[in-house]
Amino acid sequence: MQKLVKIGTRASLLAMTQSTNIKNLIEAQYPGTTVELVKIITKGDKIVDVPLAKVGGKGLFVKELEEAMLSREVDMAVHSMKDVPSELPEELHIGVVTKREDPRDAFLSVKYKSLSELPQGAKVGTSSLRRKAQLFHLRPDLQIHDLRGNLDTRIRKLDEGVYDAIILATAGLNRLKWSHRITAFFSADEMLPAVAQGAVGIELRKDSRELLAGLAFLQHEETTIAVTGERGFLHRLEGGCQVPIGAHGTVNGGQLTLTGLIASVDGKEILKKTTSGPVSQAAALGVALAEELLDLGGRAILEEVYGSELK
Repeated sequence: MQKLVKIGTRASLLAMTQSTNIKNLIEAQYPGTTVELVKIITKGDKIVDVPLAKVGGKGLFVKELEEAMLSREVDMAVHSMKDVPSELPEELHIGVVTKREDPRDAFLSVKYKSLSELPQGAKVGTSSLRRKAQLFHLRPDLQIHDLRGNLDTRIRKLDEGVYDAIILATAGLNRLKWSHRITAFFSADEMLPAVAQGAVGIELRKDSRELLAGLAFLQHEETTIAVTGERGFLHRLEGGCQVPIGAHGTVNGGQLTLTGLIASVDGKEILKKTTSGPVSQAAALGVALAEELLDLGGRAILEEVYGSELK
């Protein structure tokens, strides 16, 4: 392992926590190595008053980090994999995927114990089109409003009474040791998670072979297989992190079971299907599942979201 490793990271509390965790693991594994965190502000961090779906969605939290890697300002970047677009620059790749945290979505409220307890017309905060669609499907009466900002900002708005409830990823709350704020969990049947939700990935240059070999101890095989299948699904649908699609895979005995979802933003149409196959075919399984859902009506739904024809 090289003596100095520079990690590019967003400056948010969650991103810094995840990057610091990777830094500590590397330094514990290689006592002769120093890991330096380089804070980089991304476009997604700057635009906090507009829903991400309206400003592109794809790559808003990774582009500047990738530019820093390409210019060799940093050696690698640590990402929440659900923020990573399906297509990466030619010179870069996701070299390592670490063990997945809890992938479920979480319900947070000061007054109410669950979604079913919310009164008619309650105000719920989330900016995710995937969450909005599934919430509308479960509770068409709700008022769902955009909620942007870092996790601490979102929770503060809940505490100030701006929302009756908010929906967040369990993984981020667990990593920040804020799981005590979770009021209830959504099962994957109720709300299918985002592609790769709960997984952390390390992106680096393809020519950094020695660094990649040194990071191999961080790789988690089952998570990698599941995320590969989920991202195969994402890639076929040309989706970013702000599209009403979800996918979740589990690995058992050499088989990957993968569930995919395409939804209309108003939640009136929810297309969901599960398939399984050998782990060696993870990416192809994701693509095939996407094709099935496109043929079942998903193409028309996504073309309306994208405002253009889907290939």
